[in-house]
Amino acid sequence: MISDRAGLVCHQCDSAVLGPPYALRGGLCSCEACLLKEKELRLAEAENDSAYRALAESLAAALDARERETGLHSKRVACHTLVLAQRFSGDPAHLRQIYWGALLHDIGKIGISDDILLKPGPLDEHERAVMRTHPEIGYAILKDVSFMREAAQIVLCHEERFDGRGYPRGLVGDAIPLGARLFTVIDTLDAITSDRPYRPGLPFNSAKAEIRRCSGGQFDPVAVAAFLAEESVLREMVAAKCGAELP
Repeated sequence: MISDRAGLVCHQCDSAVLGPPYALRGGLCSCEACLLKEKELRLAEAENDSAYRALAESLAAALDARERETGLHSKRVACHTLVLAQRFSGDPAHLRQIYWGALLHDIGKIGISDDILLKPGPLDEHERAVMRTHPEIGYAILKDVSFMREAAQIVLCHEERFDGRGYPRGLVGDAIPLGARLFTVIDTLDAITSDRPYRPGLPFNSAKAEIRRCSGGQFDPVAVAAFLAEESVLREMVAAKCGAELP
């Protein structure tokens, strides 16, 4: 924008740019005050992202401890899901939502009593019904958190199946958020390759065979293809049991 006598005009506040033009982008410029304000806002956003991440990871660690998970289950599946998600998006904000959704996938279990959550044997029909409420509990916890609304949808849908036989809503195919479809593949990878009280962790190839077998049923074929494309990276990460950097 050009004024008749004052030269360039700030595209944000419409004041004359008295000094040299700053931040020329697409024919627009900013005055120094607006440029500094924008940089302050970006810094504040970065600090907030760091704080949000620390809070989310602390919640996930507390849940893992309560459920007596060995290792870093929640952070591990979040990092592994991020490997797949980066094949579909380069937007850091979107990738953070997928990371947080995977990280906090089981936050709803905070509402499940210990006698069900920590029961050593199989659950009866009533107990299974109670356990199946955890995605909706998790969604209720996160849905009004402004910076986790997309993540909340992943939490709600992480037990859905591509063929519609999952819960809580029986969603089919693309009706399930992509982040949740990617997560279900990774959750199975982690479950199979991790030690359990009743068996040691199985080799990566066992998980790979099961994931390929369930493509089109439990798993989205697109998510399975992404898993196979990132096989070498995921093999290394499983062997190290976490290695992806959050954008």
